[in-house]
Amino acid sequence: MAVAKSQGRQRKQPWSLWTERRVPSEYEAVTFKFHNHFRNEPAPFELSEDWSINVFYRTNRENSPLVASVDDWEGYRDVRAYTYRRFVEEQKDREVYCDNLIDEFEARGHYEKLSPAWLDFLRDFYLPVRFPGHAAQMSAVYIGQMAPSAFVTNTFYFQMANEMRRVQRQAYLAQVLAMDTGRPDLAATDRARATWTQGSEWQGLRELVERQLIAYDFTEAVASRQLVLRPIFDHLFNTEFAQIAERSGDGLLSMLHADFRTHDQTYAADNTKGLVAYAVGKAESNRSLLKDTAARWQALGEKAARGIAEGLARAGGADSAAGIARRTIDAQQKLLADYGL
Repeated sequence: MAVAKSQGRQRKQPWSLWTERRVPSEYEAVTFKFHNHFRNEPAPFELSEDWSINVFYRTNRENSPLVASVDDWEGYRDVRAYTYRRFVEEQKDREVYCDNLIDEFEARGHYEKLSPAWLDFLRDFYLPVRFPGHAAQMSAVYIGQMAPSAFVTNTFYFQMANEMRRVQRQAYLAQVLAMDTGRPDLAATDRARATWTQGSEWQGLRELVERQLIAYDFTEAVASRQLVLRPIFDHLFNTEFAQIAERSGDGLLSMLHADFRTHDQTYAADNTKGLVAYAVGKAESNRSLLKDTAARWQALGEKAARGIAEGLARAGGADSAAGIARRTIDAQQKLLADYGL
């Protein structure tokens, strides 16, 4: 009787769209085919196919060259296989590190020891960086929103969170610098915004950022952000500025940007390399597509690099603007070569 019951028992199966004959990882289980609005017929969303959101997605995602050339986007994988839980766990440790770093420097009276010339430099050529930083956050959100698979979307949402983290730290430092040095101009949002919108050194970057924000086509958005804007922006501030800060006695900003470089910048670069490899592996034509799309943005990128380099070169002991710009473009081109582009 016991045997009969055993033979008659049916194994319970969870509902899933997973088709491989193996147990999915936690990462795959919560990400695979999570999007229910990609390549649906006759329209992505359950509205009239002529409704504006459906027209927008079909135009800028389904019919984007990079998306259309790949038959299956569900095969792409985050290099770190992040779920939200794992991402938050790792970020918690990094936030503790940065909090402790800031606490240690503040206990030493770090801000009061900075020279007036360095504070002026930060006011004019560094603290306005939170404006393009916020734009980079919005850009990452847009690409994630338009991505053809949750495996791609999540990597850009995590990049968005990293951008927000960097801006939050910069805004905090602007305020405490103002309070501890008796310099309210350092935290004056109106002044920082005016510098961002009118300062000559910032205008190349502003043009690049604002044009990139209206690159609605998925291919155009990915190539302009990941292959031009982000590599140039990251190198200028996470490498060039960090080195200038260290030479100027501002070890706190130098070490914070070293953390951004080691973790956030590396995560974005590694996933970009993976995305390019996946797309090219699916269709070799995507190599020239991405290369040519990035090339259309290169002049704007170099203009941005030269402008910010002019500002960074104003710091005491800094290299020439030409040297900073040259290293920035070289670093970007080296990254593209590493991507196979």
